[in-house]
Amino acid sequence: MDFKGASILTVDQFDLGDLERIFSTAEVMEDYAFGNKITKVLEGAILANLFFEPSTRSRVSFGCAFNRLGGSVRDTTGFTFSSMSKGESIYDTSRVISGYADIMVVRHPEEGSVAKFTKSTNIPIVNGGDGIGEHPTQALLDLYTIYKETNVTLRSLNNVKISLIGDLKHGRTAHSLAKLLSIFKNIHFKFVSPQELGMPDSIVEMLRAKGHHVQITSDFINGIRGSNILYITRVQDERFPHKNDYKKFKGSYSLTVDKFKKYCNKDTKILHPLPRDSRELKMEIDNNLNNHPNLAIFRQTDNGIPIRMALFALIMGVEDKIYQHVIERSWFRPSLKNKM
Repeated sequence: MDFKGASILTVDQFDLGDLERIFSTAEVMEDYAFGNKITKVLEGAILANLFFEPSTRSRVSFGCAFNRLGGSVRDTTGFTFSSMSKGESIYDTSRVISGYADIMVVRHPEEGSVAKFTKSTNIPIVNGGDGIGEHPTQALLDLYTIYKETNVTLRSLNNVKISLIGDLKHGRTAHSLAKLLSIFKNIHFKFVSPQELGMPDSIVEMLRAKGHHVQITSDFINGIRGSNILYITRVQDERFPHKNDYKKFKGSYSLTVDKFKKYCNKDTKILHPLPRDSRELKMEIDNNLNNHPNLAIFRQTDNGIPIRMALFALIMGVEDKIYQHVIERSWFRPSLKNKM
């Protein structure tokens, strides 16, 4: 695809060549992402970070990525503090903000809503999550993590065996990752969830039509056996119309050290888009796995910065100008030890 000036709304926009370009750019960005080098290539540019749903990692990650490139960030969080609480339409909001900023990131609780923001603006928009629809940048950082953790070339990710576990019905991160992995060949998917929370039929049918192997099970132990990657998600209580409905699923799919040792391969990597529920009897990944070398969830979140920096650089056409705007770091920054 032509990244310059493009909006990023869905992983369906990408092919394998696009992924290679994003990942090679992200690898260049890693030193800047972790503060080892400084670039001001986007100095003077403004990102409007419009989050109408609660967010910690995504909102801060997008903002930090833009800041690491030298740009400025303006945030809106929640409907309460936006003019939408007064009845303003998506069209009007988007048109107004496009006069203030150079690029927008939007998260909204309604599936398909982020695409509506593109109807009244000439600036690029990045989908930060639209209801139960998609979360394309999360899928990119998830795939980037798989690529780095498995230590193979991107084109060698064919034949990966991955278990996606938890709330797959409402989990937009799982939807986007499954669709992104469909670009490769002969992927072995296990969808592990209660029947009520299964992966949407449209995604299952698409994967099978492309020749991938899909196994659907509600059995957690069977679901984790033999996979290279465990992608575990929480049961999202905010997606249920009746708040008590989700409680019967809490804790049903919990990974412990004992289960990992007994049922998983020694090199199986553990991923989670976060947040994980760390409350007693409800945790998807037990705290006794926090220091396990195969737990990649914090390396996964770290990878969000270089991936989002890469997207911003490509969209704004500065990926080849990074080196022209490098300055020396003047402050002390301790290294991140025991980076799990």
